[in-house]
Amino acid sequence: MHAVYDTVPQVLAELSIQQADAILYDLGVSSLQLDEAERGFAYRMDVPLDMRMDQQEGPTAADVLNRYGERELETVLRDYGEERFARRIARAVVQRREQEPFTTSGPLVELLHDVVPAASQRSGGHPAKRTFQALRIEVNAELTVWRGALPAGLATLPVGGRVAVLAYHSLEDRIAKQVLAAGATSSAPPELPFELPEHRPWLRLLTRGAEQADAAQTAANPRAASVRLRAAERTRDTSHRTDTSTSGSTSTSNANDPVHPRPEKESRR
Repeated sequence: MHAVYDTVPQVLAELSIQQADAILYDLGVSSLQLDEAERGFAYRMDVPLDMRMDQQEGPTAADVLNRYGERELETVLRDYGEERFARRIARAVVQRREQEPFTTSGPLVELLHDVVPAASQRSGGHPAKRTFQALRIEVNAELTVWRGALPAGLATLPVGGRVAVLAYHSLEDRIAKQVLAAGATSSAPPELPFELPEHRPWLRLLTRGAEQADAAQTAANPRAASVRLRAAERTRDTSHRTDTSTSGSTSTSNANDPVHPRPEKESRR
């Protein structure tokens, strides 16, 4: 089914399926997409700055670079790329686009080589890696979708149903860790001397922390080096609960979310 991750319940309803026995979220960008020049994900070749998962709708990476204000660009780079030099890069982007708008990746990569200090490039890998990650996440609203997708998927699991998550960077893995840990922890208020049945954990963690690919797997597929696997099993029914902290609600609100313009329709596939 061609759909966004956080619409799993609607997709199942369309298929007349009431529950999902198991869900695997593979959050990595497809290698086929990464290797297609016209998709614009690559920074080792001069390609159009697109980066949309669905190329039929929404703003492109070029739109973000050419339209966002300096402070907003800085926030995107810092929050989504964990880029130490976000302010310096954002300022350079705004100055560069006043001369000529960004359309392909080559000028952006050249700018990043000039702006990111040489010492950081030697120790931190390619200077475009974090910026490209940040732009891709922003263009596709990936973290916004993911915050809603995991609870939405969990809500479709029956008792005994399992979920597994393959995350490829710390921002995605942090959300998975928080959501699964909350379901595996008692929600009883500390002032209560006992735990009511509705406070009991409703998930059982199947992994100890985040598991990583072993040496043989990374040798066969180097792109697996960054993967983190977490898995859990539903242990009790919470469908009667309205408490969003335990029911697997599809709510995506988060007071700490950075505020950026979003596509009218989320496009993470």
